[in-house]
Amino acid sequence: MEKNLSDIGLVGLAVMGQNLALNIADHGFKISVYNRTTATTDKFVAENPNTPGGLVGSSSLEGFVQSLSKPRKIIILVKAGGPTDAVIDSLLPLLDKDDIVIDGGNALWTDTIRREKALKEQGFRFIGSGVSGGEEGARFGPSLMPGGDPAAYKVLEPIWNAIAAKVDSKTGKPLTGAEPGKPISGGVPCSTYIGENGAGHYVKMVHNGIEYGDMQMICEAYDLLRGLSGMKPAELSDVFKKWNKGILDSFLIEITADILAQKDPVTKKPFVDVVLDAAGQKGTGKWTSSNALDMGTPAPTVAEAVFARCLSAVKEERVAASKILKGPGKKYKGSKKDLIDAVMDALYCSKICSYAQGFQLMRAAQQEYKWKLDFGEIAQIWRGGCIIRASFLQKITEAYARDPNLANLLLDPYFNKTVKKAQKNWRKAVSLGIEHGVSLPTFSSALAYYDGYRTARLPANLLQAQRDFFGAHTYERVDQPRGKFFHLDWPEKTRPQLAI
Repeated sequence: MEKNLSDIGLVGLAVMGQNLALNIADHGFKISVYNRTTATTDKFVAENPNTPGGLVGSSSLEGFVQSLSKPRKIIILVKAGGPTDAVIDSLLPLLDKDDIVIDGGNALWTDTIRREKALKEQGFRFIGSGVSGGEEGARFGPSLMPGGDPAAYKVLEPIWNAIAAKVDSKTGKPLTGAEPGKPISGGVPCSTYIGENGAGHYVKMVHNGIEYGDMQMICEAYDLLRGLSGMKPAELSDVFKKWNKGILDSFLIEITADILAQKDPVTKKPFVDVVLDAAGQKGTGKWTSSNALDMGTPAPTVAEAVFARCLSAVKEERVAASKILKGPGKKYKGSKKDLIDAVMDALYCSKICSYAQGFQLMRAAQQEYKWKLDFGEIAQIWRGGCIIRASFLQKITEAYARDPNLANLLLDPYFNKTVKKAQKNWRKAVSLGIEHGVSLPTFSSALAYYDGYRTARLPANLLQAQRDFFGAHTYERVDQPRGKFFHLDWPEKTRPQLAI
């Protein structure tokens, strides 16, 4: 490295940018930072004077670029879409051939494909990297999903491996205990090269879609337990704490237990009871669902999780409807323990199906975009740092180690055996929800997916006949090879007379 120049630079000092910059500096890399508002840059550098690597603030974009060693490596962490394009456009006139631009935001993967192509044509290199883990992950170790020019990633790799979350090499469990200036040493980094152009951001998008599903499933488990058994939040917290010590061990289950134990500092009521039941979203779940439809790949559980948030948002309509539309009004009279066991199994089985859908979607994208994705490695880097980190991901890693060409997670011996053992309780939980009027969109859609996937002959034969009848859309035959299409010349007398 040239004397006094920084190893890497970062543009955008919002919460994620500041925390990622400190993470990089904690690992001994000198980092230059730039923000459009100079006061933000100055304040950030002044508040963090003694990082191991060092922070260098720049008041101009030109000065920022000149402070970096070559080939320059510049991370962009600004709002996705137009703002990212604007930063790239302002940087390019200042860069040299082979400099590397890294988009660390939640970019749409097709934007990343476009940007990588455009920069390559101009002699620059581009990396689109998913960064998962929120504020804490960015600060102490995120899960990183880089895609783009493999040679460019080799230049970036030492930094990405250093700052990523780490897991134990034997158990796959996240290593914890990082503090400012004292990062985790050892362990396996939760970062790997994903694939060309937009592959990294695509995998991050699917990660977020799976995250939507995980969160909604946990909410349904909470709602079913509370609605049927009448358990209070503190008691439910104990249930989730117990679950977190078993197969459901995960970040989201852990924080759910903490949330349910929390008291509201103003009213002293359970905190969860003073939070409005109208959820927001930033779009990545919708992207995942929309892309699944475009790909013709079934991912109903993620889609239902997105729709559940949309339904929650019409709060006023739901309040009005609750006074008019009535449910069964039935009271649960069974065992509380049996209910808890049934809901736990339903949660785990639904989770398996949701992840199976996500990995099938990535497999479809791999074919569509000519990527070479390593699904075992993807599961590995999600074991730490990211929001969906869970011991469950070790089982997915092992499944793809057994069979790298596994068509569906449900076909793996471990998952097959698990669902076979737990499906009675899964069906019981969904049935109880229907019986008692509790909405379970992800539990029930996951079960429908499982039943559909395991069925050798679905009623789509009738559907194909309907399409051929009213629109001459053709059909395939069971006694002919796939891909060969036929049309029946339907007798005129069987056609209904349509009103004009």
